Amino acid sequence: MSGLCSDTVLEAVVQDMQTGVPDQLERINALLTEFPDDARLHFLFGSLLVQAGRLIEGHNSLKRAVTLAPDFPIARFQLGLFQLTSGETANALETFGRLDGLPDGHYLRKFVDGLRCLIRDDFKGVIANLQEGIRLNAENLPLNGDMRMIIQQCELLIGGASG
Repeated sequence: MSGLCSDTVLEAVVQDMQTGVPDQLERINALLTEFPDDARLHFLFGSLLVQAGRLIEGHNSLKRAVTLAPDFPIARFQLGLFQLTSGETANALETFGRLDGLPDGHYLRKFVDGLRCLIRDDFKGVIANLQEGIRLNAENLPLNGDMRMIIQQCELLIGGASG
């Protein structure tokens, strides 16, 4: 009743999430009943809950994923991003801190650097770091869209658009 969900099942869940197959919350919740210690499932569940506007539950699931697997980079990044957008700047910075161990050329590290610039109102730094992260990220393309939205807002704040 514990352990990890098989990679095959997990890949099918991710594929169904990406193609918009309905009832994924229920499906992942059922898998969590069988595999309650699988950080990957908690991460996916939390991501879906946040998308569905169930923010407190989503936060709890993302936090659980990071508790179970402290070195799970995308879960840690998403938790930190959620904390930052919820006004929990100190918590976000603490959560992001562990990502400093990623290689300099890792997209998540660039995204974190950009978000740290955002905290300091260094909008040019935000844009430069997030654009570099997008350039490096071929692993999680939907995340690039989120970072582009932040870039657009920063461009508005500095009074111009760079394309």
